[in-house]
Amino acid sequence: MHPVSTRPRTRTTLSVSVAALILLLAACSSGEEASDQNEGAAAPSDEATTPASPSTDPKPAGEPFTVAFGGDVMFEGVLEPRLADPQTALGPISEQLSAADLAMVNLETAVTEGGTPAPGKQYVFRAPASSLDALEAAGVDVATIANNHGMDYGVEGLTDTLENGDASPVQLVGAGRDIEEAYRPHVSEVNGQSVAMFGAADVLDDHLIDAWTAGEGKPGMASTKGEMKQRMLTAVSEAAAEHDNVVVFLHWGLEGAHCPLPHAPTLAEELIEAGASAIVGGHAHVLSPGGFMGDSYVHYGLSNFAFYNFSGPTAETGVLTLTFDQGSVTQADWAPAQIQGGVPIPYEGAAAEQAEQTWLDMRTECGLPLTDSPA
Repeated sequence: MHPVSTRPRTRTTLSVSVAALILLLAACSSGEEASDQNEGAAAPSDEATTPASPSTDPKPAGEPFTVAFGGDVMFEGVLEPRLADPQTALGPISEQLSAADLAMVNLETAVTEGGTPAPGKQYVFRAPASSLDALEAAGVDVATIANNHGMDYGVEGLTDTLENGDASPVQLVGAGRDIEEAYRPHVSEVNGQSVAMFGAADVLDDHLIDAWTAGEGKPGMASTKGEMKQRMLTAVSEAAAEHDNVVVFLHWGLEGAHCPLPHAPTLAEELIEAGASAIVGGHAHVLSPGGFMGDSYVHYGLSNFAFYNFSGPTAETGVLTLTFDQGSVTQADWAPAQIQGGVPIPYEGAAAEQAEQTWLDMRTECGLPLTDSPA
């Protein structure tokens, strides 16, 4: 689904009537009003005519809607040949993504066939524009490119990525040609409600932070690192004042670690206080806990999703589907899957129940006060 990206405004109609100029004919035996066609020259009545009041009908509340989230997506290694047929590139998991009203993933690659590899990086990823066709075919509506691979091929690669995004129905967030574009959410209208969807990086190589962070007139990514955290909080607050729901997709965590970094719960609380309805994330390449924090939802790591590196814990993944309603998350569903051949294959039956329980147990293991349902 690719909903309209503008938020309708409630239209208020003012009806203003003026003093009537209609003259009643005297001596009309029937007592009926004269026709409009009969005009006279008498002055209008001294009695003022009250204008109609503006419409005070409230905006319809809208209906709840769902957003499906997947983790880290790239197209290196075993994934590259799958782009020969973008319509089937992500495999059977597409059904779960398409079943939601909206779907969002972390696109952990530059979408370019040019550019220069970033200096000092062991792993650099890029993919052709057909990668966006693959996401579209799988039901993905929005992808964040705010991560530690979004500028693997420099400013030229980022520019190509943004241009390819402009030509695709899949909306890219979390990076831009300047700071305003990088911190601008994609806004969708679903079931009469609006939702603003952000992307931001909380993980960047130290020697690349300055070069990769968007600035005034400077291409780069949205970030929550250092002083840029306040820029993100302000963007979320402004979006929450204008739109019904706000989602933030963060690139955060420590590679290989199920539990979030010590600062992450505080960052989640700050984003919620700013108006975020849900915060989800990736980067660790393994699953992390998720659950409700009040009537908002936090997922600390969705793991790999479509990825060339998968075995043991790095192969465990799934689709998180959240139900939104007027700024709150009212329901959460975790559908576990296992990566096979680079793409997620949903678990079934007892295997699905066991995988879900293993994921739920991570809350206790990490000592996180997350719950199964909203407060």
